[in-house]
Amino acid sequence: MYAVTLDGFGGPEVIRWTEVPDLPPPAPGEVAIEVVAAGVNRADLLQRQGFYPPPPGASDIMGLEVSGVVAEVGAGVRDLRPGDRVCALLSGGGYAQRVVVAATQVLPVPEGLDTAAAAALPEVAATVWSNLVMRAGLHAGQLLLIHGGGSGIGTHAIQVAVNRGARVAVTAGSQYKLDRCAELGASVGINYREQDFVAEVGELGGADIILDNMGAKYLQRNISALADDGQLCIIGMQGGVQAEMNLAELLGKRGTVHATNLRKRPAAGRSSKAEIIAELRRHLWPLIAEGAVVPVVHAELPITEAAQAHRLLDAPETVGKVLLRVDQA
Repeated sequence: MYAVTLDGFGGPEVIRWTEVPDLPPPAPGEVAIEVVAAGVNRADLLQRQGFYPPPPGASDIMGLEVSGVVAEVGAGVRDLRPGDRVCALLSGGGYAQRVVVAATQVLPVPEGLDTAAAAALPEVAATVWSNLVMRAGLHAGQLLLIHGGGSGIGTHAIQVAVNRGARVAVTAGSQYKLDRCAELGASVGINYREQDFVAEVGELGGADIILDNMGAKYLQRNISALADDGQLCIIGMQGGVQAEMNLAELLGKRGTVHATNLRKRPAAGRSSKAEIIAELRRHLWPLIAEGAVVPVVHAELPITEAAQAHRLLDAPETVGKVLLRVDQA
């Protein structure tokens, strides 16, 4: 089969579309998927640069989510069969013509949704739902602050929060992105280049929950932006990995700081990928099927143009997800 490989670590120029060994058939409890499309995530960019190695046992091929058609099922798999349209959450290996994954990490493509577009869902949906709903308990009437509102995570989180009755504030670096976020349901837009999000959110009484992709750079300011009993959910490190915080301020607000990673979660058991996928199927997939939550896709490129897709994900005008069409290779 063919897959995207890396000619060393570095910029997009190290990406290659090359022939690689075929995958073994699915083991018991696994399925093989002929890939139609793969989602591009910031984790892929970090892996390409040598900063985010795959967990032990995972493929060293980039790609954390795919959509496609079931090609083969392993022993014991009962609810999937060859020909089913599916999407899947992976620990790696998605930039390829075929993947093999645990059946518990596979979801059906919602009715009415294009198969390729479904590749935009697994990673963002699992990240958003596990943090905002399963861990932070997001509910109606709360104020959610989302950093990077125009990202794939951000555009999905806005819709989930609005459908749960929450108010949504977002930060973004341009009016164009803020306008797109408003179209999805965000009621407060903050241009971080021109406005202080701590002051803006403070005028609203503080954020009950903050979904943060910046990490160290925003740590103390996020704590200052929390309401009493607020929760800070850290899901990224784009602003660095080390920072100091005012613990007295956090204690005074009775605040909570969560930090989570999706890729390294176990496949099964408590806080596992299987648990999250089951929750998505029960609670989020009906919203997607009825069109209340939609994948926001900025662009689809042939997987042979994966280098350009990485550049595009980093471009300031990109809103939502970038997909790689494997069936166009």
